[in-house]
Amino acid sequence: MNILHISDLHFGPRHWEGNDEMLLEKINSFDADIVINTGDSTTDGLEDEYAKAARFLKAIKCKNIISVIGNHDKRNMRSHELFKKYIYNPEIITIPESAKITKKHLFLDRGITKVDDNFTDINSIKSILIKGKTILIISIDSNELYDDDGYVEVEILKVLSKKINQTKYDIPILVLHHSLLDTDEAPLKNSSSLIDFVHKYEIENVFCGHTHELALMRTTDLYHKHSFTQFMCGTLSSCNNPNDDNMFLYYENFGTDDRHLNLIRISIKKGEVQFKEEKIF
Repeated sequence: MNILHISDLHFGPRHWEGNDEMLLEKINSFDADIVINTGDSTTDGLEDEYAKAARFLKAIKCKNIISVIGNHDKRNMRSHELFKKYIYNPEIITIPESAKITKKHLFLDRGITKVDDNFTDINSIKSILIKGKTILIISIDSNELYDDDGYVEVEILKVLSKKINQTKYDIPILVLHHSLLDTDEAPLKNSSSLIDFVHKYEIENVFCGHTHELALMRTTDLYHKHSFTQFMCGTLSSCNNPNDDNMFLYYENFGTDDRHLNLIRISIKKGEVQFKEEKIF
């Protein structure tokens, strides 16, 4: 199968000044079975930003587009509702409001906020059949409402485990916004809990974004005798940081011994969008 990986679109004030139509034309020139969008589709989680991001994502020619929410997407108490309305509306994995939780703002006070859905996390699993193989996409919400740091609710992982144990699949893939392995100014604070989850289900491939920089890492737990690779994609179309890597990744023959990883760098020179392709392996 072929996977195209984008991240950190940042529609809103931090969206780039490049031509989105040219960007879409380039993305659609690749034959992707699955498109993975690892979060921060917006800058401030506002409805007009969500609407613009939705128009862009819907123009991508792929029937399997998987998106996760990012910290910039989760900046107001309606962010989870807007994400499901505009970007991606999977069957949400929930927990009882009476559960003992440690994640902040996981449940909103309906009496104060007046929101219809007071559960703010967006976690899901989705099975996709590609060329005779069932791919299980495990989407984890690594964000706390109003906070740039990442945090995963352990009670959610317990419910996800039950769902996964009841599901038949060939290849599990983990998708989230924050990095499991890389460190930055706003890290995933309890990454060890999620790493244990990765080892438990022998997940070999993790996709993330968040830092706006490319990082490809492989780690091995010698005790559990399990290895996994983390693919952290730079930003597709943000311009808020001089060090931003405008890019996307394309994985050919993913899940086989003959797989290839292609890096497509994006730049603007004299007002024109330019692409430079590089085969990493």
